[in-house]
Amino acid sequence: MAHTHSDDHSGHDHGAGHVHGSTDKKRVLIAACLTAGFMVAEALGGLLTGSLALLADAGHMLADSIALGLAWYAFHLAGRPATGRLTYGFGRVKTLVAYTNGIAIFVIALWIVYEAWGRLQAPVPVLGGPMLVVAILGLLVNISSFFVLHGGDRESLNMRGAILHVLGDLLGSAAAIVAALVILATGWTPIDPILSVLVSLLILSTAWSLMRAAAQVLLEGVPPSLDRDLIARDIEATVQGVREVHHMHVWSLDGTSNMATLHACLDEGVDAYQAVSTIKKRLASEHGISHATVESEFGQCADDGDNHDHAHDHEHDTAAHHDHHHQA
Repeated sequence: MAHTHSDDHSGHDHGAGHVHGSTDKKRVLIAACLTAGFMVAEALGGLLTGSLALLADAGHMLADSIALGLAWYAFHLAGRPATGRLTYGFGRVKTLVAYTNGIAIFVIALWIVYEAWGRLQAPVPVLGGPMLVVAILGLLVNISSFFVLHGGDRESLNMRGAILHVLGDLLGSAAAIVAALVILATGWTPIDPILSVLVSLLILSTAWSLMRAAAQVLLEGVPPSLDRDLIARDIEATVQGVREVHHMHVWSLDGTSNMATLHACLDEGVDAYQAVSTIKKRLASEHGISHATVESEFGQCADDGDNHDHAHDHEHDTAAHHDHHHQA
């Protein structure tokens, strides 16, 4: 029985990722400055006009200024090299920020719903004219931020979180414009809190989807675009000399870089190096898995003692086998 453990760190094309990260970092910084700059004006406008829609949008923009700043810092950290303690580097910071952004959006949206309920019970006067001016200016700023971010890498969870924040601001400004027009035309002030609630509910649904995607990465779940068992069967069917694949783990480091570890049980006499090399190439070319750790085996699996049945045991994943020792 022979075991060879091969861990290939070379040959990964990170060039495109670094280009995306650099331009995305600049895009997020520009959006953060635009958002923070107008947030103060909108908050003052909301206080002076009595508009919850403006205050709600200013609240969004306050959180978004902080969130965009965090997103920029996450891109900054992601560019740092790996260390002896953080062997995969800081790439996952972007996912942590995306998850935190989702929570922040939830809190703000719930606060707006709560405040709107109070406004519906006891309506307050709203100055429609000044409200309309501030809302239009806010919309123009948010449209500018949205287009700056829209050209970035939308596969990045961090960039998706940043775009989601600005989209929420954009919708908030549009709702404030509609509310202002209705108030100017009819004097019916309840439209202000009603539209604020509608925008908040829409933002809640998109925030939930962002949090789910980020949580999938943080929990090291199989990326949605991949099927672990199908990949294992593909390797068994296409790589000569591979009798069975088991103990397979597939996860994503940051929502874009996919990784895997697996045991490949080989037929007697097969060149282990050649088999492992072919498996790695297959994973990269056909399944988008850029980094793989493959342990080759002949006969009995070292992790399972004498009673291991080599029938397709793809589901037999033990937490103790995380031999890649990665840090989240």
